[in-house]
Amino acid sequence: MDLVVGASQSTVKSLVSKLGSLLAQEYALIRGVRGDIQYINDELCSMQAFLTNLGTGDEEHDAQIQDWAKQIRDIAYDIEDCVDDFAHRLPDDPGGGGGGCCSSVNVLIYGILTWFPRREIAVKIAELKNRAEHVGTRRTRYGVRDPDPTKIARRSAGEAAYLAAENQVSGRQLVGIKEPVGMADAISDLERWVKDPNKARRVLSLVGFCGVGKTTIAMALYRKFGGQFEHRAVVTVSQKFDLGAVLQSILSQVMPQVAVKEEQARRPAKTATLENQLQKELQQHLKGKRYFLLFDDIWSASAWEIIRNCLPADEVGSIIAVTTRFQAVARTCARDKKNDLLHQVDHLPDEERKALFQESVSESKDIKDGREDLMDIPKDILELCNGLPLAIVTLSGLVACKRKEFEELWQEIRKSLPPKSVNCHTPEGVTKILSFCYNDLPGDLKTCSLYLSVFPKASKISRKRLTRRLIAEGFVSEKHGQSIEELAETYFNQLIRRKIVRAVEHSSNGKVKTCQVHDMVLEYIISKSSEENFITVVGGHWLMPTPRNKVRRLSLHNSDVKHVKDTIGKINLSHVRSVTVFGSLNQLSSLSFKFGIVQVLDLQGCKGFKKHHVKAISKMLLVKFLNLRRTDIKELPSKIGRLKHLETLDIRETNVRELPDSIAQLEKISGILGGNKHTRETLKLPKEIGKKPMKSLSILSGIEIVGGPGGMLDLHEYTGLKKLTIYKLNIQENDPSFKTFVSSIEYLGGCSLKTLSIDDEASDLINSLDSLTSPPKYLTGLELHGMLTKFPQWIQKLSDLRKLTLSMTVLRTDTLELLSKLPSLFSLTFSFSAAKEVPYFGDILHKNKSDSEGEIVVPDGGFEGLKLLRFATPVLPLLIFSEKAMPVVERLEMSFKVLEGVFGMDNLVGLQEVHLQVSDKAGKFTRSALARLTKQARKFANAPRVVVDEYYDGLK
Repeated sequence: MDLVVGASQSTVKSLVSKLGSLLAQEYALIRGVRGDIQYINDELCSMQAFLTNLGTGDEEHDAQIQDWAKQIRDIAYDIEDCVDDFAHRLPDDPGGGGGGCCSSVNVLIYGILTWFPRREIAVKIAELKNRAEHVGTRRTRYGVRDPDPTKIARRSAGEAAYLAAENQVSGRQLVGIKEPVGMADAISDLERWVKDPNKARRVLSLVGFCGVGKTTIAMALYRKFGGQFEHRAVVTVSQKFDLGAVLQSILSQVMPQVAVKEEQARRPAKTATLENQLQKELQQHLKGKRYFLLFDDIWSASAWEIIRNCLPADEVGSIIAVTTRFQAVARTCARDKKNDLLHQVDHLPDEERKALFQESVSESKDIKDGREDLMDIPKDILELCNGLPLAIVTLSGLVACKRKEFEELWQEIRKSLPPKSVNCHTPEGVTKILSFCYNDLPGDLKTCSLYLSVFPKASKISRKRLTRRLIAEGFVSEKHGQSIEELAETYFNQLIRRKIVRAVEHSSNGKVKTCQVHDMVLEYIISKSSEENFITVVGGHWLMPTPRNKVRRLSLHNSDVKHVKDTIGKINLSHVRSVTVFGSLNQLSSLSFKFGIVQVLDLQGCKGFKKHHVKAISKMLLVKFLNLRRTDIKELPSKIGRLKHLETLDIRETNVRELPDSIAQLEKISGILGGNKHTRETLKLPKEIGKKPMKSLSILSGIEIVGGPGGMLDLHEYTGLKKLTIYKLNIQENDPSFKTFVSSIEYLGGCSLKTLSIDDEASDLINSLDSLTSPPKYLTGLELHGMLTKFPQWIQKLSDLRKLTLSMTVLRTDTLELLSKLPSLFSLTFSFSAAKEVPYFGDILHKNKSDSEGEIVVPDGGFEGLKLLRFATPVLPLLIFSEKAMPVVERLEMSFKVLEGVFGMDNLVGLQEVHLQVSDKAGKFTRSALARLTKQARKFANAPRVVVDEYYDGLK
């Protein structure tokens, strides 16, 4: 089943809703136009039903059906443009103000002032009506057949099953990347080579067909040994080699972030000079240091030579790992026969193929299924995949999702698979397997899969960023009792379950935080997306043909400005509704968008914000998703209140410190994300918000709340808030607003509030939270930073609490005993986030130790669901883990300047990863204690992975 069906279905679904709203306006339509719009609406409803059947059928569609679906999509796009133009050019309907003489006069004036634009739009709608009529009759005229109803019913039942599950993945977890299956022997041999005490700089060159597991093996070595080197970094190179981007990526991983920003400010703008400066910085920073660098997917020997010359060749035992598809490149990389190693990665032998397939099916199995038995794998599958891990994993996602009906479907599936003569170690063979797996997707998941082509190769895709964009684009709508947000998460989880994307990082709540798409999968998706004119990609790693049709969604991947300008100068941008830019905003300098119809503007990480960019934002009256995170924008347009459809505003980690007064006019806004989590810089809210609460707001993050006359934001009316994050709280106990704030937290806790974070360094309000008479019992996430001197007793009553972060000031043995009884607790963090040293912080820690008999003891028993334990503090006191403490903890993270000692860590029997971060200002005693702890941890029976890092400590 072709991917275009899902894309067309989503487009028509969104448009039908808009047409219904337009028909509800009594006075806006000229006589005769209402009938045309009603006809278009009815015709599109019929088309939508037909597309839904196509999307839920279980058969391949011929060229006629595919072409007809494209025609529906194109006319739906044009109708949508016309409808939106109608809304922008005409003022609000005058009939909404009630009856009477005044209303009649208003209607008369409205009719006179808007006659010309309404007349022009009437002509366009008449033309579109004729087009819609022709598209409808063309299906009958050319005999476009209906899909098989029996296959529709079977497919619909399968879709209903996956939609009924809110979070259908194999349980929440933290360790997203497990050890590779089926590659143990190869990795074991390479480990011996890595551990060789050779002092020369050595190169490991891994070569093999795309999808054979080169990167998997390289990353396994990197994860296991990277922590033993002073510096480490992973960089994707690819076909379109950009030296500046490669060097910047390495520097961002090996240098402290504060130092990186300081160096960026001093770097020249010209490309050649910039590359020379980056090379000089990198050599200075790595000189005399042991480093482990991984360069993934190098395409040419010349690219390798350039990279190699940028690195210092000190005889200190550094290792460089390289992956490539080409033997000639591999030999060039590993040309030193004495020290370097060339390793050919081949397809898996029979037993390892089976093990990988079983493991992959198990990971994708429905958690509600409850079966742990291993299925009998048809021999045809493993023969078809020919030992290629990518093919095995991709097919396993399909098999896992069809496991219950697998036996009856297998005979039908095998007919559609490529013949045995088409070897999987050819692009044609892999494409056939990918095509079959993708064609099996339901229509909604096809659209979500296509949408991944927005993101560049090897990029880490944020789950929240992706799901919010899908919602803004109209690709997710409420169904089967699930909210839009829940359904978007279900779609995302299904993409993971189907092996379209793989989890890379997990949040502290156990959900997937970021994911990646395999190179060959992404190449297939981008090809389909370009073919169907779904998303137009310019620049980056892909050489795509210039589109001939109107561009609807544009993604500019990081590339040289001249190439981008030459390309976009040849395409029609007047219908663009989604704009995504990776890299510099200079690529946007000459673009001529029709700003009034842009719905998604995603500029995350872009630099070069100018006044005309800010001005353009205020013209995007239809924008729903506005992502300016990590850009250098300094202020939002004062008329941002004109963006009546805006749902998500993300200005985190920018220089925007205050919202304009007009922000209160955004009636549909559901998420305002600001401030900087790392530096605790805040976002100030205007007083207008207090006068006119935004009822639709569900996320308010990174704000500051200050007391005093007129300064306090009363949160009682924000009953829809699900997440509230306060980075600065400055209210004194004698301030009248003190009780108001505490009361509002108590009130919201009984409504919809799920996540609460308060950073209170300037006042003592945080300690008054212990007096809440009605605790926020529905919380799943809670963070309390600041000088918290007593543990709020009501926390032990939060049965749904999964994520808890508390100030280090309440780290005591009795606190841990109380927390051990929380049934749902998944992650526990003790931290101290003060921007400067607090004189009495050490006194509090000393008292805590004294009260706990000089040591902090983690009790045995309890913590039945805890997977993550973290400590982030200047001083980590003496910590002891009892014999049966925290039985299922998988990940332990400790960040400190002073380490007094840790004992009993080997009692954590489920431990898989240990991350230790030490301040660059740590003393000899701490570094000595760290060395002993690291050495011991690497000898534990459960053999956890140990990573040691140094962080930049800005405190004096």
